[in-house]
Order: sequence, then structure tokens, then C-alpha cells
Amino acid sequence: MTSTLYVTGLSIPTGEPPRASSLPILSSCRPNVQVLDADQEMRAGMEYGSPPTLLPYTRQEGYGRNRADRDHVAIVLENETLCATFLPEHGGRLWSLTHKPTGRDLLHRNPLLQHANLALRDAWFAGGVEWNLGTTGHWGLTSSPLHAARAERPVGTPVLRLYEFERMRRLVVQIDAYLPSGSPVLFVHIKLHNPHGHEVPVYWWSNLAVPETPDTRVLTPAEHAYQYGYGAKLRRIRLLPDAGYPARQQSASDHFFELDAGQPPWIAALDGDGRGIAHASTARLRGRKLFCWGTGPGGRHWQEWLSGPDNLYLEIQGGLARTQLEHLPISAATNWSWLEAFGMAEADPVAVHGAWADATAAAGDAVKDLIPPGLLEDELAAARLWHDFPPIEQLHTGSGWGALERAADVLPDLPAVPFGQPGPDQEPWLHLLKSGELPATDPPALPVIGQPWRRLLEQHVPDWHALLHLGLLRMADGDTDGAREAWTTSLSLRSTPWALRNLAWLEEPDERANLLLQAQAMLPRLRQLTVETLEALLAANRPATALDVIDSLDGHDSRVTLLECRAALAAGDLARAKRLLDDELQVPDLGEGEDDLSELWQAVHGRDRPIPPRYDFRMR
Repeated sequence: MTSTLYVTGLSIPTGEPPRASSLPILSSCRPNVQVLDADQEMRAGMEYGSPPTLLPYTRQEGYGRNRADRDHVAIVLENETLCATFLPEHGGRLWSLTHKPTGRDLLHRNPLLQHANLALRDAWFAGGVEWNLGTTGHWGLTSSPLHAARAERPVGTPVLRLYEFERMRRLVVQIDAYLPSGSPVLFVHIKLHNPHGHEVPVYWWSNLAVPETPDTRVLTPAEHAYQYGYGAKLRRIRLLPDAGYPARQQSASDHFFELDAGQPPWIAALDGDGRGIAHASTARLRGRKLFCWGTGPGGRHWQEWLSGPDNLYLEIQGGLARTQLEHLPISAATNWSWLEAFGMAEADPVAVHGAWADATAAAGDAVKDLIPPGLLEDELAAARLWHDFPPIEQLHTGSGWGALERAADVLPDLPAVPFGQPGPDQEPWLHLLKSGELPATDPPALPVIGQPWRRLLEQHVPDWHALLHLGLLRMADGDTDGAREAWTTSLSLRSTPWALRNLAWLEEPDERANLLLQAQAMLPRLRQLTVETLEALLAANRPATALDVIDSLDGHDSRVTLLECRAALAAGDLARAKRLLDDELQVPDLGEGEDDLSELWQAVHGRDRPIPPRYDFRMR
């Protein structure tokens, strides 16, 4: 069988899909971590590059848990040994990788596509291989479409090209996946292009979800790891002889492995028979990580929440830095590229489940059998001859933001990644480019960031809408004083909930609550604005006012009900809080590490009454 690439459909039980909010994300995602052990290089990476906001992104919210079979576009690469299925509508996720001779799913092929609140923009789902570009966390495009096209290597092997303009870091990402005839591994060539005249902080992690069995062992060439748990402490530990078994970890945790110098980077998850997936790369992708949910009731509940019953999984990952708390500088007008490979490794099961040193040696030999030394470097060198070739057929359309930046001459002509034409979301900004005027819309246009757009708006005749966006551009640059000045002036020209809400982010708790109350009164049906208002009122210790807001609403969802329960408890209305909790509250957008349900239960019922499993999402 020769290598083939084709477009098909995939029916998956799927919850109600997320939708984009009109409110830009003004918060930062910088983790609050106590670093107990780190060398100078690692500390420098942790101190560098964390963005002040997640602009220009807005939240992806409003999804639900009422699942029905829904059709998704799927693009398949296949040869004699492997069948790889990608979902271009969902961040280009590699949804499944099947080893055809055995029929084995090498990745966690989730029986569901169920969104939950685990990504930078909220909506995220488990399974397959996720590509993460931007900053610490699941990337801004994990639940968004990517462009997809058919390209071709010089020898005729089809290539699936996934690409997009990542808007927060303003980088072009190109993912070229291919399966040569006879190859036991899927190759993925990744290129990041910085088109700007300045360096940009960069973050990348390829995240593989892998089935977890009681005897699954994760192995990689390391003697030490940096352990990070939900106690928010990073410490360096020595790997014990019986290390690498996620099913023996009680609490959720990350292990960032300190790979042995000079070793080609690889990681594998092997079962009791010594079989499983191996992930290897060229040297630039130097980091390797294990994440497990833990065996506690909260970790098990999270897995059921994401994948249904009896579908346990773990994650093995590869990244540019040693930990996910670091960013690295990519120089001006520079490309970074590397090659990754995914396939099934087979090793002696006795050795795999022996002492750590013996197990890693056996797994390392299996990886060498699967991917001979030098192969990835040769493939990477060969890719330089074809990765800039234009594609031969467009298979799926992503966003119009890359086309807008091309129209603004921010992006050069890049034949390998044709971005097509701007769409309706980009139309106001295209009008600004052509006429020098940003048309006022209500709700406002979706945000952009970057110095070219900031310069255009600095020259704009002041009006409420242009000033609103100028404040966002300044905020994205860390210029909070400039943002405040722009939003205050916008508000003086026209009183809008958008400027009130943005200004609220710059204020202390009580004044923040006051501004959000004004904004929410103007837009009482905007869910996210109501949620932010209630959260601000609780932070300002004003639960009675929060309950008044809730009582004034014309219906609300479970997130607001959760906040109602918190407000009732804080206001001393124990009966109201108890009634809400006893009604089997289900919150689809409950956040990772958010323990409100279990804490509220204990506050209402005392610590002697067990937390119901449906409310136990505790990560430690």
C-alpha cells in the first residue's frame, strides 16, 4: 500500500459546542509557583516572556454536556502500518493513531468530544495529540479551526499541512505530517516563523494523551525530574527505581524530566507486555513531561468528566524548554523547525518493568529499533528542501486573521501557507487599513494586537470605539496607564459597558465591582459579564448585592448558580446554599483546580458528611 491522504467525516458523541465571547481576556495566565529547585537557565526562562494578558483572544464558552452524535471533518494519513486521523476544525488535533497490524490505538482515542474548562480560552477536550503554541497552558486555538492543505514531498509522498497565524504571539505555525510508504512512524515537521523585526517569546509543547492501564510505565532517558503538583511547588527529585507508573500516583502531578545530555530526546508509554507509543524528536524539542490525574477520587472524576467511564488516560509531552513555566526567545525574522516521530515501540517486558536504569535502557533500544539513529536528523534536513513549497490543494479553511496581517504587510508573501481572504471578523480592521477609519460596531469588533495596529489607532480621530481598541492594544503591551487613559476618554465620549468593564480590570476590588455593576446593568443578558460582576462582588465581600443581581436575572445557567451558592453562604443564608447544592448542581465549565463544589459542600454539610462523587474534582 502506498501512502494516502484523504478527507472524510467522523461521527463522535459531542456536547454542545463552545461559542466565542465578545469580551476580551484581560487577565494573565502566569502561574503562581514556588520554585524550590531551578538552575540559572531555567529561572531565566521562567522570568522571561509571560504575557500580561491573553489578548487578543476572547473566551470560548457556552458549551454543554448534552451529547449527541455530531459529524466532524477528518483528514486521514495512512500507509501499511499506521492510520492517522486529524481534526482540522479542532486545532488540527491528531485524534487517533492506529497500528494496523495489531489494531491497537496508540493514543487515547476519546469516545467523546466533550469540552471542559482547561484551556487558556476555557474550552478544551481530551484525547489524541494537541499542539500547544503561545504560553503556559492549552493554546488559544485548541478549539478553533486551522487551515489544512495537501502538499507533497519531492518523492511524491502526500503531506498534510496544517497552519495558522497564532494571534497572541503573532507567529505563523506550520505543521507538516506525512507517512512514507513502509514507515513504522508518523513524521511531523513543525515550523515556527517569526515575521517581525524583534524577538518574540515562544512556547511549544506537543501533548500526547495515552491510554492508562494499571501497568503502564512512562520511560525516558533521565535520572532526575522537576515535579510540580497542585501545591504549586516545583522541586527537583531523583527518579526512584520503581518510577514511571502513573497508576501508582495518588495525586495529579507533572514530572518534567531532566533528559541526559547528549541523548536524543524521546519518551515512551509501555504496557505490561512492553508495548506502546514512543515519541521522539530532533534536539530542538528538548523537554519531556509526564502528567497524570492521580488515583484519588477527584482525578478519577476528572477523567470520567472528560472521557466517560472506564477511559483512563495519561499525558506524555515534548517541549522546547525543560518545563512549561519557561519561554524562550525566537529572534527577529527567524524560523525554528524540528521533526517529531510517533510509532509503536516493543521492548522486553521484564526489562521494561525492572529497575529504572534497566527499563530506560530497554525502552531506548526499542526506540532505536523503531527510529534508527540519524533518521530524524536526515528527515529534518530533507524537509528544508520542500517545506516552503506551496500546497497543491486546499482541504479546510481556518481563520481570516493571517490574511488580514498579510493585507497589512505584517506577514510577507508565504507561498507555503496561503491564508486566503479576510472574513467578516476582519472586515472592520480591513476597513481601517483602506480608509484610516475603524467603523464603530456594537458589540465592538474583535480585538487585534501588535504595533502596526497600535500606530494606526494612535493616529485615528478619537471616537469611543477606536479608543476602546487602543486601550486593548496598550494593555496587551503592558501599558496599563495608557489603557486607562484610552478607556476613560472612550467612556467620556460614550458610556458603554465595554469601556466600563475594561476599566474595572484596573481597579481595586470595591471600585471594580461598582464599575462592573454599571456595565452589567446595561447588558444583563451577557453571560460572561454577569459572571465577572458576581465574582467581583464576592471578592469585594458584597454577597447580598450579588444575590440581588442574581434575583434580577431572567434565568441563568449553572455557573451563575454556583456563584449564587457561594453568595448565599457568604451572606449567611445556609438554607438557600443547601437547597442549591442538594439539587445536584452540574457546572460544565468548572475549571481545572477549581474546588468550589467540594468546599461548598463541606461548608454547608460539615466535614463529617462525605463529599458526593459528583462534586469531587479535587486535584490533591
